Amino acid sequence: MSVYTALCSGVFFPLHERLKGHDSVALRRRLEATQWWSVEQLDAYRSERLKQFLTEIGQRVPYYRDLFRQHRFDPTMVRSTADLRQLPLLGKPEIRANAEQLKAEGHGPLTRYNTGGSSGEPLIFYMGKGRKSHDVAAKWRATRWWGVDIGDRELVVWGSPIELGAQDRVRRMRDGLMRSRLLPAFEMSAANLDRFIETIRTQKPAMLFGYPSSLSLIARRAREQGIALNKLGIKVVFVTSEKLYDEQCELISSVFGCPVANGYGARDAGFIAHQCPAGSLHISAEDIIVETLLPDGRPAPVGEAGEIVVTHMGTVDFPFVRYRTGDMGVLGRELCACGRSLPVLQEVQGRTTDFVVAQDGTVMHGLALIYTVRDLPGVERFRIEQRSLAQTVVKVVAGAGFDDAAEARIVRDFKARLGAGVDIQVEKVTEIAAEKSGKFRYVVSAVPAFATDKESSSA
Repeated sequence: MSVYTALCSGVFFPLHERLKGHDSVALRRRLEATQWWSVEQLDAYRSERLKQFLTEIGQRVPYYRDLFRQHRFDPTMVRSTADLRQLPLLGKPEIRANAEQLKAEGHGPLTRYNTGGSSGEPLIFYMGKGRKSHDVAAKWRATRWWGVDIGDRELVVWGSPIELGAQDRVRRMRDGLMRSRLLPAFEMSAANLDRFIETIRTQKPAMLFGYPSSLSLIARRAREQGIALNKLGIKVVFVTSEKLYDEQCELISSVFGCPVANGYGARDAGFIAHQCPAGSLHISAEDIIVETLLPDGRPAPVGEAGEIVVTHMGTVDFPFVRYRTGDMGVLGRELCACGRSLPVLQEVQGRTTDFVVAQDGTVMHGLALIYTVRDLPGVERFRIEQRSLAQTVVKVVAGAGFDDAAEARIVRDFKARLGAGVDIQVEKVTEIAAEKSGKFRYVVSAVPAFATDKESSSA
């Protein structure tokens, strides 16, 4: 570890977190100790913590106070994480209908967030400082598994407007101090890909972080151009937010000359799991309980796929208990060779995000369009279909609040992204059917995402 990295991880970042009122430093230290506990010790800790967590939300959160009463559930009698099965599941409809009742009485500052989720169903929720601290600590711990730390040079290929819209002076100063630089993942034109590659060559980061689709697109471009990026000293590429396919992993690892560490999480559900150098996707089990359930609600047998349901114990301010992620996953059977007792997600299925292609050939992450639709009032579910470079159809299951102004906003924003000459049609529908897998894909594009500018423009 360099002297500068030691200063960032040991002084600058802890000071930054303290000024924000976060406990992430102490929490990370705790997590780095508990990961080596025995399975029995970790299970006992989680059960006791769950009892305390449920007891507190039963007292302070109106939604759960009423729910526990209705189900005659006594949180003080919790003896194991299996006792969660006495409670009903929590989905997006329940959160939408009870957002205010889900806020704890006497809660601290809450930040409003929204997410489209993999089902194309927008969700507004809130996050307190405790939850943020726990997620930062879990991610920080996982980063350090790979021999890198806060303060090592990092390039982030990302596209959330929360990140991209926050690049004010203070944010730029902080990122500059921590040697972290953000590259916009939304616009993947040939010119931008070449610019990203040059930035990677000149910055020589210790780590890359981003969507597997975007990073594989950069890697593919570098290989096509004959540009070597495998001797820059990059130690690891962290990927998250989408399913990582084997071919993407092989391409990224080969081009950048380092391992690829997969992560699984979501802004609503939290930092759920991250891959260790031994290859296992470890659940952040001290804070998060993961269930995998069959369609009838029964636990999926270990080794078989089920819907991933998450209970996040990181905060009571706006709690998620048995939250349905909409993703499918498989819990592992064996302990990891790394020696950590943290349970393993053997597989995560079904999280995919397509690219879309603008009329001029610019390749963009599908989220570039998703963020416009999901933020509009009255959108209960949506699906974006790019049928050609000349036409895109947006299907919306519309509720109260979705009006002509919202429809005009979609057309205006999509034309700004895809091209003024593109025909944007907004169709109000009563339902959007799931695919055979049971999942809802919110972006479907018939235009080849990896076509060259010339090929795309003439498609």
